[in-house]
Amino acid sequence: MDPTADGPALLDRVDPRSRILATIAFALVVSVVNRPPALLAALASAVVSAAFSGVGLRDMLRRLAPLNLFMLLLVALMPLSSGGRQLGTVGPFSYSADGLRLALTIAAKGNAIVLLLLALAGSLDINTVGHAISHFRVPDKLTHLLLFTVRYLDVLRREYHRLRAAIEVRAFRPGVNMHTYRTYGRLVGMLLVRSLDRSERVVAAMKCRGFHGHFYLLDHFHYSRRDALFAAAAAAVLAGIARLEWQ
Repeated sequence: MDPTADGPALLDRVDPRSRILATIAFALVVSVVNRPPALLAALASAVVSAAFSGVGLRDMLRRLAPLNLFMLLLVALMPLSSGGRQLGTVGPFSYSADGLRLALTIAAKGNAIVLLLLALAGSLDINTVGHAISHFRVPDKLTHLLLFTVRYLDVLRREYHRLRAAIEVRAFRPGVNMHTYRTYGRLVGMLLVRSLDRSERVVAAMKCRGFHGHFYLLDHFHYSRRDALFAAAAAAVLAGIARLEWQ
């Protein structure tokens, strides 16, 4: 993901491996906390991290919008199907205080985790992510799958639009009928066939260039004192959240 930075990002100078590990640890801790003080501390930590990430505020809000749209639906609907103390009634349904609390807890967790993910890992390009996870001894096949999936998603999107434009030029208008279903089925089938053909050509091109199932890394990450300070700060934040939850 390529953020729209408003200024120099302090976190960009931190080792990507440290950022990925901190993100995973934060997600694991926040996913199991439930007390309001711990959740507020997690949200505050994510907001502070976002302030140092260099990701623009407008871009951050745009990326959080789909998540919070889902959370609004959750807050509106979950209390209608939960028991416990009732806050009121909506037609034949009762609005539960326990359900509202649970929905708000899920919303706080989701926003904290996604916000920190955007702050720490959102500014990493996919090649850097692949390089970093290769240092964690992730199997090469999984790393290659990640890299190629991200690389060729846009290629598949363009191919889909090309095929879609071709059938629209032939006066196709979708409707609720068998002709539409057959047309879309053939569209998906042709997209799969062309994807397979392209993958074979890509594999052949890579083999011609000496590819043997492994990407050779010319530049390596270097762990510095800055990374040690970042790791210590992350550990302190996680310990503080855990203490607020289980003290």
